[in-house]
Amino acid sequence: MIRQQEFFQTMGIAESKRYHKVYIIRKIIMDINEKAIELHKLWKGKLETTSKVHIMSKEDLSILYTPGVAAPCKEIAKDKETVYTYTTKANTIAVVSDGSAVLGLGNIGPYAAMPVMEGKAALFKEFGNVNAVPICLETQDTEEIIKAVTWIAPAFGGINLEDISAPRCFEIEERLKASLDIPIFHDDQHGTAIVVLAGVINALKVVNKDKESCKVVVNGAGSAGVAITKLLLTYGFSNVVMCDKAGIISRNTKGLNWMQERMALITNPSQEEGSLTDAMRDADIFIGVSAPGIVTSEMVASMNPDSILFAMANPIPEIMPDAAKSAGARIVGTGRSDFPNQVNNVIAFPGIFKGALEGRARQITDEMKLAAALAIADLVKEDELNEENILPDALNAELANVVAQAVKRYI
Repeated sequence: MIRQQEFFQTMGIAESKRYHKVYIIRKIIMDINEKAIELHKLWKGKLETTSKVHIMSKEDLSILYTPGVAAPCKEIAKDKETVYTYTTKANTIAVVSDGSAVLGLGNIGPYAAMPVMEGKAALFKEFGNVNAVPICLETQDTEEIIKAVTWIAPAFGGINLEDISAPRCFEIEERLKASLDIPIFHDDQHGTAIVVLAGVINALKVVNKDKESCKVVVNGAGSAGVAITKLLLTYGFSNVVMCDKAGIISRNTKGLNWMQERMALITNPSQEEGSLTDAMRDADIFIGVSAPGIVTSEMVASMNPDSILFAMANPIPEIMPDAAKSAGARIVGTGRSDFPNQVNNVIAFPGIFKGALEGRARQITDEMKLAAALAIADLVKEDELNEENILPDALNAELANVVAQAVKRYI
């Protein structure tokens, strides 16, 4: 078998460097994976239930449970709205998944999805002080998921849908929003879209362009790509072209699902056709929520000057940041923490639900999403804004409160 060093020597210098970087990335990921396995084994889950009350006497027991607990039960029976006063519903959400589209792992099912949902719940608590319970359903039937969420809704102040495959995720969210009086939020869609828009807003400031004149290419027509496109249009971009594996999506494209058909009616105003290569020619912004390594240096070079690229495939982006920069990109963001401009949902979702719960919102609206994106963008001060700093750090202690206040202004 050819050794690594000999392998690199058989290539040109550029190719050698590129493959070496990919090798290093994979090595880092392997090291992180090993640590994750050991720690998850040690933790035996990332969550535990902690009581707010301490039972020190029989009186405490009588108040906490029987007979005293009957008193708040009676109040809630008379007026169900008081459940927000007397129980944890006011600050507790469910993180619901069927395990059908987990990270980049695909359809791994509800058991294998548990570590992700536990992690999501931990992030809600750590960053937003929102209680979250992971719920992994052993069904991928749309009707059964809707019924299950409807049945558990009385115990929760909101529902965060997670890692449910497209296009089922669109129908599930739409129908639950129509039938329940608590906020329903599919973070894979809207959390991603909010953070992307915040990054784009600040990137445009750096390159001194305006949304009205920009051509945007969104590659990936699944849950994230659709939501990103919708929010960009809501914000005021008019020339957004979506692409999937087959290339540019237009009204003539065959084999689209029902949501992609909807998107074809409101995007691609010039009705372009062709490949991703064709779409990126003379584009100002590329947003990738697709697959690793599918964007070439030549494609970046064909974009307009001062181009903006968000290459968010994980762990290997659509194009490596240094390659994109060398080809002429002015600003590059990825989904990774080891490169500048990390586009990470955790910047948004804890604050979104914190605000929605505190304000007793019944839905999370487009106005709230736009407000959240603008608030996130504004956290990067003008004198700190530059090509490698367009988004606040995910560990910024202000984030959740700032986003929550922005959301509450539209309740």
